[in-house]
Amino acid sequence: MRYVDEVLQQVITQNPAQPEFHQAVQEVLETLAPVIEKNEELYRREALLERLTVPERIIMFRVPWVDDQGQVHVNNGYRVQFNGAIGPYKGGIRLHPSVNLGVMKFLSFEQTFKNSLTGLPIGGGKGGSDFDPKGKSDREIMAFCQSFINELYKYIGADTDVPAGDIGVGAREVGYFFGQYRRLKGVFEGVFTGKGLSYGGSLARPQATGYGLLYITQEMLKANGQDIAGKTVAVSGAGNVATYAIEKAWQLGAKPVTCSDSTGWIYDPDGIDVATLIEVKQVKRARLTEYAKARPNSQYHEGKGVWTVKCDIALPCATQNELLLEDAKALVANGCMAVCEGANMPTSLDATKYLQQQGVYFVPGKAANAGGVAVSALEMSQNSERLSWSFEQVDSQLQQIMVNIFHN
Repeated sequence: MRYVDEVLQQVITQNPAQPEFHQAVQEVLETLAPVIEKNEELYRREALLERLTVPERIIMFRVPWVDDQGQVHVNNGYRVQFNGAIGPYKGGIRLHPSVNLGVMKFLSFEQTFKNSLTGLPIGGGKGGSDFDPKGKSDREIMAFCQSFINELYKYIGADTDVPAGDIGVGAREVGYFFGQYRRLKGVFEGVFTGKGLSYGGSLARPQATGYGLLYITQEMLKANGQDIAGKTVAVSGAGNVATYAIEKAWQLGAKPVTCSDSTGWIYDPDGIDVATLIEVKQVKRARLTEYAKARPNSQYHEGKGVWTVKCDIALPCATQNELLLEDAKALVANGCMAVCEGANMPTSLDATKYLQQQGVYFVPGKAANAGGVAVSALEMSQNSERLSWSFEQVDSQLQQIMVNIFHN
């Protein structure tokens, strides 16, 4: 049996009921197979693939917190420190009911490769909890975040592990995490990224993943003799990544026409209005039905359907496995020429293979959504130097990193 197949089998056996982790490992190992086979005995003796697929450390803990009615709740907390070979562990904290150990392992495994691609000295990690911030008051979210850090603070630090935001975690939550860490440790250090500007955050951090996605998309099209200007773009998601991908698409002359959240999606033939989207999702924290009320020309649809819209470029920016084989077929039938992943592993394996067979340009999330962590690493640099760089400085470094990632 090939060494690659042996290790994949081992991963599946040792990590039962973790399909996302199996999928992420399979994707990487199959791609590495031609390289591994050239030196199979050496790599097997060095247990290279085992060291690549087994996390260095997993921290699991309970998070008790009290709601506004005085009821105590208990959630599961996780931090997977997957690989620190080139620097401190780096990766977001996700608060979402779907969070479990398998999802954390898949995300931290992906993060390891993504972080190395930036060329910056950061290892791979990820954390989170099955806590659902939706419908919770500010006080309840603060109570949860503080309780989460009461346990996690022992395992993180500016030179050990530097968490950031992810789904369900924005500047507000990072502020609660960071405040509690500072209270417990008595030090002010760059242990979290995605912080508020007034206490060590970086300009351009909220925009970074979305902007970076468009910079790499633009570079890929340019390398294939195409221009992004004038192209129609379908985007999924309505969080940070999707919002700022939509904003940068407009700036580069493209027209983004869709966005989505967990209950439905919007098609706006005039193009998605960024100001309205920010007002609905970031200020009011409301559903996309509010967008449709504010923009009468747009259409709101329940459920899934973003990939049925005619477009030149598709940018999945929501969550894992949101673009399946039938979606890929719909995109190809509608003349889509490029798919670039703004989320982590949003395209299933069979959909990815189908897109590549059909000659659709494809940039995987490990490369395409590395902009967020790249600017997080720049935030760490600013914290170390006690400096704050201008938006333009950060943005131009981000653009250069994304262009380099594409060519690498």
